[in-house]
Amino acid sequence: MARCLIGCGSNLGSRRRQLEQGLELLRFMPGVDLLAVSRFHETRPVGGPAAQPAFLNGACLIETDLPPGELLGALFAVENTLARRREERWGPRTIDLDLLLYDELVLESPELTLPHPRMATRRFVLEPSAEIAGELFYPPAACTVRELLDNISVPHPLVAVVGIPGSGAAEVAAAVADATLARLIRAPRRLPLPRGHAAEDAHRLASLERQGREPDASTVVRPWLELVAAWRDPLAADAWEQDPQGTITDFWLDAVRAAAAEALPPSAWPIFMAGFEEVAADAVPPHVAIFLQVGEPELRERIAFRRRAAAHSDVFADLEVSGSFSAGEPAEDDLVAYLLRVQERLERRLRCPSDRCPRAPKAVIAINAKDLGQATADATAAVEAML
Repeated sequence: MARCLIGCGSNLGSRRRQLEQGLELLRFMPGVDLLAVSRFHETRPVGGPAAQPAFLNGACLIETDLPPGELLGALFAVENTLARRREERWGPRTIDLDLLLYDELVLESPELTLPHPRMATRRFVLEPSAEIAGELFYPPAACTVRELLDNISVPHPLVAVVGIPGSGAAEVAAAVADATLARLIRAPRRLPLPRGHAAEDAHRLASLERQGREPDASTVVRPWLELVAAWRDPLAADAWEQDPQGTITDFWLDAVRAAAAEALPPSAWPIFMAGFEEVAADAVPPHVAIFLQVGEPELRERIAFRRRAAAHSDVFADLEVSGSFSAGEPAEDDLVAYLLRVQERLERRLRCPSDRCPRAPKAVIAINAKDLGQATADATAAVEAML
């Protein structure tokens, strides 16, 4: 038997009655044992169309011998019985039953993602869940449901909007900070692109290594550690300013690590990591990361836009080659391949459980950044759901 956590919500019709009916249908479903039900909490709508009625939200804990796909089908059947309509994303509904956790299973398929991909920042999910199942384990962060709630309940939350150059992190972070009245901290310097003096030095050092000669890696490491220090300074713990609305950044220190792992030769990596850990040690880590994912077609489109519009637009300015790292324009294929590799490294780092990676946030919300307007709306909803 698997222990499963289910979120429940309603904001149309007789909300309490519909939630109680849904729970009764679950109670008598073959293969399901209803163990506990939380109190119902009235909450404002987050995301979706404007002027929706308020929600009643709760959670229930069940045991079941149904496999995940069958359990999801059973939840859909309950929703359909109670006239749930799916005409608009995050629209009003008679009842909503979300499978949040299925034991400690981690699953990603077109039909079902476990744990639920947005539960880690949703207060309307975590508060009732913690009432009845606070000890349940949340595998992505190697923590409990109660710890997830504590993570978004700190007096001054730090949310990092994270992405490779061209993901729109700067644009989305600014829009989210504006919508939520949070303090915005921008990256003091841009992440370097794979052309310029740093890349040339990396190639030279790699060539020396192949020849069996001892390279001096400090030349290539120095500008990367200067970048780490520049990004660390506004996050230094001893100078951190509290703000009741929280802080949004458009960067995460470990993005420098991900980019350096692609750009530096093997001999330089231990030197970089020693310096990185020392510099990053006193930086305030994010409680939440909003990870903007971008694909190859969008990157090519945005690189082309930036090269055309550089003189009159700041959009995607992080795709420019500039400063001490520049020595010519990167070839598009090389640039795209490099950025996608950095994105893979960045995702692995974000997904590293916080018990092994102390700077990794407990809550990571992945958002497709193909459409920046939709990505902004989704990111704003993720932050508003914390409140």
